[in-house]
Amino acid sequence: MPGRGLLLDPFPGSGPHGSAERPVRRGRIVDPESCGRLLGRIADAALGPDRSDSVIVLSHPVLAGAEHRTAARALLAGLGTTRVLVLSSARAAAAYAGPRETGPLLVIDMGAELTEVTLLVGGLVADARQAESGLDDLDGLDPATLPTVLGRTVLDMITSMWRHDRHGAIRGALRKGPVLAGGGALRSDVTEHLARCLGTRVRLADDPSTTVVRGAGQILSSVLRHRPAPPERSGHPR
Repeated sequence: MPGRGLLLDPFPGSGPHGSAERPVRRGRIVDPESCGRLLGRIADAALGPDRSDSVIVLSHPVLAGAEHRTAARALLAGLGTTRVLVLSSARAAAAYAGPRETGPLLVIDMGAELTEVTLLVGGLVADARQAESGLDDLDGLDPATLPTVLGRTVLDMITSMWRHDRHGAIRGALRKGPVLAGGGALRSDVTEHLARCLGTRVRLADDPSTTVVRGAGQILSSVLRHRPAPPERSGHPR
């Protein structure tokens, strides 16, 4: 939030019976009721009881289907906010860690339960691949082999996109250097392995694990700066 930074769930892991709530799995809402409670707690802490004149940005996995995006919109609408902006996690990551120059950009997001590779052209998703596996699935591996296994997953997706690229956008994006996001990008052995295999430099934010949420925050700040203030109310937009 502008002026307050990141606001997290004030009571993390507090389900209705004291059990941990995990309402989102593999990038999908699997428990709408728990998800609504979690969002409500965050909204109470961030916005208070009056949510009018507030804006929320929702980022979702690039290949999230319409059903899951609709479910997320419905939950956010129940919070009583004025406006909801929806964008892909790749666009949010690019907003925070991407280069300022235009042209094709490759975003590699290595999360706990999903691994995604997205090609952005002109800020729009031109192609994307997703593997329903992530760092949590590799916990049992020998740490020495993890970079190779995760790297192979990423390289297979990039190779598939390369085969379908008729305009050289992938080649241009690789020359520029892909943006790495997610917890996997916190591991230097993983980032060094990818840079070596791709034969290019890679771009990292200060904290790759929060690249997406910080990019969404930048987009939110831009929206708040450029929207007209409602004439009938005073105070600061949220």
